[in-house]
Amino acid sequence: YCMLLPGPEAQQLAVYVGWLLHRTAGGLVAGILFVLPGALVMLGLSSFYMLYNDAPVIEALFFGVKAAVLAVVVEAVIRIGKRALKNRVMVAIALAAFLAIYVVKLPFPLIILLAGLAGWIGNRVAPALF
Repeated sequence: YCMLLPGPEAQQLAVYVGWLLHRTAGGLVAGILFVLPGALVMLGLSSFYMLYNDAPVIEALFFGVKAAVLAVVVEAVIRIGKRALKNRVMVAIALAAFLAIYVVKLPFPLIILLAGLAGWIGNRVAPALF
């Protein structure tokens, strides 16, 4: 029942425990109450930004937040890259996908399809590299 839900394990666990205790209604309430605080914080921050985005202090604050978010994303890319990109062929496919989306401006679904096709063909031709 719980494994059909997308998202992190904590969300799934909250819904599952709610479902165990009070069946479907408990799962729904637990899931909503798990997501609600984060949603309210995002709503509050976005409203605050819309009201005061011209203030220099707010601009500086969000500039700092952008830098922090960029650092988190770069760290995640490095971690995933170390695990997923095991050889130069995989690095080349990742680099080609990056160039295709940012330089050539190909649509993302097409890039996924082409990368999958490259992996499928590569697995047939040189399985040791894939």
